[in-house]
Amino acid sequence: MTQTTNRLFDDFAKLMTDAAGAADGFKKETEALFRAQGEKFLRDMNVVTREDFEAVREMAQKARQENEALASRVAQLEAQIAKLLLQGGAAG
Repeated sequence: MTQTTNRLFDDFAKLMTDAAGAADGFKKETEALFRAQGEKFLRDMNVVTREDFEAVREMAQKARQENEALASRVAQLEAQIAKLLLQGGAAG
């Protein structure tokens, strides 16, 4: 009976090992399928990647800074023109 019991436990252990391996393989295949479907969904939705978003954000920040600098320069030039016009009007 002990030999039969040992054989039964060995068969059961082998069955559990095979089942665990099959479950792990199924898990990996399922994850790969979901990942592929998720990527396809995002491509179809035209969602940008994080890298593209960061690059555009940096360009927008740089453009905003340049715009502020140009606005400041225009204001300075307008003030100089106004000053010159007042001086020219007073002299003429």
